[in-house]
Amino acid sequence: MVRVALTGGIATGKSTVMRLLRARQIPTIDADVLAREAVAPGTPGLRALIERFGEALLDAHGAVDRRALATLVFSDSRARRDLERIVHPAVYDAITRWLTGLGPQTPLAVADIPLLFETGHEGDFDRVVVVACSPDEQVRRVTARDGVTEAEARARMAAQWPIEDKVARADHVVWTMGSLEDTAHAVDRLVQTLSGA
Repeated sequence: MVRVALTGGIATGKSTVMRLLRARQIPTIDADVLAREAVAPGTPGLRALIERFGEALLDAHGAVDRRALATLVFSDSRARRDLERIVHPAVYDAITRWLTGLGPQTPLAVADIPLLFETGHEGDFDRVVVVACSPDEQVRRVTARDGVTEAEARARMAAQWPIEDKVARADHVVWTMGSLEDTAHAVDRLVQTLSGA
């Protein structure tokens, strides 16, 4: 099995590429979903989060207020590192269990891990695919999608490695500056390449 990590920057189009991969029957897993599960109500992760950040980060239902947490961690690098220490071990353990559970009959599996390089886990995978667009396009997409200011969008981008650094370390790059059809063709080429790896 070729174990693939898919990464990129915020709003570069990772979700679109993952949707296209799933449509091609490629097994996928999403680290963002795993991160939410790691701090779901009743988990040790949520207890650790409350211990570190207090109950002010909870919503009325006792779940993490993701917007409040994002505002905090994107403006405070120490808080972000503390959050990562709580969440990342659970995420990588879940990815390892998932890959092991797929078994050797699966030719190709893809894990979407936005902070792959930042966490130093690129060596856990056979191939690294970076989904990329220009930084200006990232800003445009983040402000439109999340309803934040340009300054807030840039602060979120600054919490990750610059996209050009990720592109330089990638085994494969999927550019998402064109149409959805262009991206779909790029994903088809990627799957063909990875399947022959």
